[in-house]
Amino acid sequence: MSGVSYGQDVESEAETSEGEAIRVAATDARSVEGGTLATVVVTARNREEKLQDVPLSVSVVNGEQLQRLEAVDLSSFASRVANVFVQRDNPQHRAASIRGIGMMSNTHAQDPSVGIIVDGVNYAYNPLAASVEYTDVASLEVTRGPQGTLMGKNATLGVINVITKRPSFTPEASYSLGYGDNETFIGRASGGGPLIDDVLAWRGSLSVQRGAGAYDNKYRSPDDTYVNTDRVSGRAQLLWQPTADFSARLSVNSQPRTTDNSNGSELHTPTPTFYADGSPNPRSSDASTRLARRWFDQFQDFDYERDYLSNRYHFNDGQGPQVTGSKGASLELNWQRDGYTITSVNAYNDYHFNARYNDEGTPFAIQIGSGNLHDYRQVSQELRLSSQIGDFVDYQTGVYYINTRMRDQGSLTIYGADAGAWYANNSQYTTLDRDAAGRYLMQNSIDHLGIVGNPKQDLDNTSQALFGQANWHFTPALTLTTGLRFTREDRKTSHSTSYIYSQGYASELNPVAVNGVPLGGFASTSTGALNTTDPAQIAVANAVALKYFGVVTYTGLSDAQLRQVAAAKSIRAARIGRVWNDFSPPAWKDTQPSFVVSPSYRINDDVNTYVSWQYGEKAGISQARFGVSAPAKAEKNSSYELGVKAALFDRTLTLNADVFVTDIEDYQQAVQIFDEYTTSLNADGNLYYMSATGNANKVRAKGLEIDGSYDGIEHLSIRFAGAYNDAYYRDFPNAGQPEERGNLALPYRDASGLTLPGASKYTFNVGADYRHPIFDRSEFRFSFNTAYLSKYKSDVALSEYSWIPGHSITDLSLGIATTTLQNNEFEISLLVKNVFDDDTPFKRTWNLVTPADPRWAAIVVSGKL
Repeated sequence: MSGVSYGQDVESEAETSEGEAIRVAATDARSVEGGTLATVVVTARNREEKLQDVPLSVSVVNGEQLQRLEAVDLSSFASRVANVFVQRDNPQHRAASIRGIGMMSNTHAQDPSVGIIVDGVNYAYNPLAASVEYTDVASLEVTRGPQGTLMGKNATLGVINVITKRPSFTPEASYSLGYGDNETFIGRASGGGPLIDDVLAWRGSLSVQRGAGAYDNKYRSPDDTYVNTDRVSGRAQLLWQPTADFSARLSVNSQPRTTDNSNGSELHTPTPTFYADGSPNPRSSDASTRLARRWFDQFQDFDYERDYLSNRYHFNDGQGPQVTGSKGASLELNWQRDGYTITSVNAYNDYHFNARYNDEGTPFAIQIGSGNLHDYRQVSQELRLSSQIGDFVDYQTGVYYINTRMRDQGSLTIYGADAGAWYANNSQYTTLDRDAAGRYLMQNSIDHLGIVGNPKQDLDNTSQALFGQANWHFTPALTLTTGLRFTREDRKTSHSTSYIYSQGYASELNPVAVNGVPLGGFASTSTGALNTTDPAQIAVANAVALKYFGVVTYTGLSDAQLRQVAAAKSIRAARIGRVWNDFSPPAWKDTQPSFVVSPSYRINDDVNTYVSWQYGEKAGISQARFGVSAPAKAEKNSSYELGVKAALFDRTLTLNADVFVTDIEDYQQAVQIFDEYTTSLNADGNLYYMSATGNANKVRAKGLEIDGSYDGIEHLSIRFAGAYNDAYYRDFPNAGQPEERGNLALPYRDASGLTLPGASKYTFNVGADYRHPIFDRSEFRFSFNTAYLSKYKSDVALSEYSWIPGHSITDLSLGIATTTLQNNEFEISLLVKNVFDDDTPFKRTWNLVTPADPRWAAIVVSGKL
C-alpha cells in the first residue's frame, strides 16, 4: 500500500501539543483535480517526520481508505501493505509475520515477533491485538526490521502501529450504518469537540456489529453458525491542554465479552489412502473407519460422505461459542520545555479467552467439552525525552517497563459416552464390541473422563529497558542514524500442571501411575493378566471383574475377558496421556541488546537513499514439557537494508523501494515434538507428535519491496505495493515429520533449505480511489483494493497437503455522496468484500481445511455532520 496520501487540496491537521503526528485526510478532502501528491508526515520514529526522510522500510495507509472498505482488523490491514501477513485462525493463535517470518508462534509465554502498537501503547500478546476491532482510525503504519531503540517494547521483525483519531477542538461527528448478507448489521459512530474551548476536548467512538456466519451447524441450524460476528467496542478520550506547553490525554477502550464460533470452523476432507512413500494408509484411526462401526449406526440421519465431508456446513452436537473480551486505559502526558519534549505513557490492558466447548465434528457424544480458558493482563510505563530538530544532532532517549501476567487454565477435554468407540483402534474395537460386557467397558472407559493438559500454568514476565537514538546531520544531505537499547528480561512460569480433572465412570481402569503421579489403578500385562501382588491393586482389579463381568475375583476372568479389560485400559491410558505434578521451571533472565546504524543521503529534494543495519533479540522462554524444564533459547535477528525513496514526474509518482536480507539465529516457532509415549500407547503404526515452542537454528529472508502511488490522472489516485521474498530455513535438522510421512520410523527430518510456513514468494496489492462530480454538490465514488499472495504451505510441519495456492482477494465500494447546504455529507454505497468469491482456503492439513470467507455484500449509509 502506498506510503503517501493523495490529492491537491488536502488538509493537514497538526495537533503538535498532543504529540500527535500531522495527518493527511486524503480520500475525504481530495480535490477532483489531478495534481501532485501531498506530503505525509509519520511517526515511525516517534516524532513528526516526512515519510521520504525516514531511512526505514515504512508503509502508511490512511484511515479513510480503511473505513471505505470496512477494514477494521489486523488481517484486513495486512492486505493493504506488502510483505505482511496475519494468520487467519481463532483469536488465541493469530500471529503476524513480516517478510515471511513470525507466523508460527505457539506459547503464551512467547513475545510476538511483530510488535503491535495502538495509540502509543505496546500490545505484548498477539491475541490482545488480533481480537480487537479498530475503528475511527487516523492512519496505519508498518515499519519493517528490528525495532526498539526509539520507544516501547522491542520487536525483532517490525511494528504495526495503529493510530486512532485524537480529540480536537474542532467539533466533528460521523456515522455509518450497514446491512448485508447473513443478516449482518453494522453500526459505527464517532465524534468529538471542545468541552472547554482551547482547554478540554473529547472524542468518542462506538462500533456495533452482529451477523450470522457463512457456514451452518446443521445439528442446531439455523441458530448456530460459523464464523459469526457479535461484538460491541468503544473508545473514549479526553484531552486536557491547560497551557501551550503541556497536554494530557486519557483514553479508555472496551470490547465487552461476547461470543462467536470461530473455533472449530475447519471442514473435514477425506484422509489420503497412501503415505508419501506410496505405502497404503490403513486409515485405522480415520473418521471413515470409525463412523462405519456398528456403534455409530444409531444416528440414521448422519452420513459420512454427505455430512462429515460437507464443504458447506458442520454437523456438531457439542460445539459452543468462544467468549472473548478486552479492555484498557492509557494516560499520555507531554511537556515541552526549552526545546525538549518529555513524554510519559502509562497503560493497562487485559484480555479474556474462553473456548471450553469445541466439538470433534460429529453429532455423537465424543468430546462434550474441549478447549482453553485464560486471562491475560499487562501494565506498562514509558518515559521519553526528545530534543528539538534542527541542530547538528537530535535525539530521543527513554526508559520502558512492562509486566505481563497470564493465568492459563490449560486445555480441558471431557469425553462422552461414544468416545471409547471413537478412539479405539480396530483391534480394540473388535475385542470390545463382541458382547454386552465389552461394550459396557468400551463406553465406560473414558465416559466423562476430563483431562487438563497443555498445560495449566501461571506466567509472569517483566521487561525493563533503557533506549536511545540519535540523528547526526553531517551535511544537509548526509545523516547518520544510530540507536542502542538494553532490555532486562525476567520470565517466570509457575504451577505448570497436567492432571485428571474428572475421573468419569471408570477410575478403576486407570494406570497405576504416570510420571510418578499415582492414579489408583492396577498393573496388568498387554493381554490383561494381573501383574501385581499389591493388595490395594488386587482389590481394584477384583472390583473391575465384579462390575463388568459379575465375577468375584479378577483371576476368575477368562482370557477373552482379560483381553477386553486390557483394551479398555489402553483406550483410557491413551486419553489420559502424560500428567504431572505441580512444577515450576527455572526463570529465564538475561540482558539483551538492540541497535541500529543507518546512514542516509539525499541526492536532491526528490530522491533520498539509505542503508541500514538493525539488530534485535527476542527473549527466551521459561516453559515446562511433561513436568520437565525445557526452555527455548533467545532469538537473535540481524537485518540489512538498502533503499531509495523518490518523488518523480513532477511529484505525481512516489516510489519507495528496498532490498533486504534478514538473518535469524535460534528462530522461535511452534515445533513438532515426537511423542513417544502416545505413539506407544496407541500402537496403531502411526507416529504421534505434540506442538511446543522450540528453536530452528538458522533462518534467512531476502528480497525486494516496492511501495508507491500515482496521482497524475484527474479524479483518480492509484496506490500499489509488492514484494519478492525468499524466506527459508538455513539450518533446521530436527523438524517434525508431516502427517503423510507418519508411517516412517524416523521421527524427524531435515528441513534445511525449505521455505518457511506462511511465506509467499510474491505478494502485491493495488488499490484505487476515483471521485467525479455528477450533480450539483454530488460526487460519484469508487474504491477498490486487490491483494495477491503466491502459494505457500500453511502448517508448521510443511506437509505437501498444506499448500495454499496463489490467489487474490478484491474488495470494492461504489457510492454516491452529497453535500447538503449545511455542509453535512451523506453517502450511500454498495460494499462488496471478496468480489470474485475466491474460495481459496486459509489453511489446509492432511484432512482438514479452514474455508475462505465467501463473497459478502452490504448497503452502507454514512455521513458527516
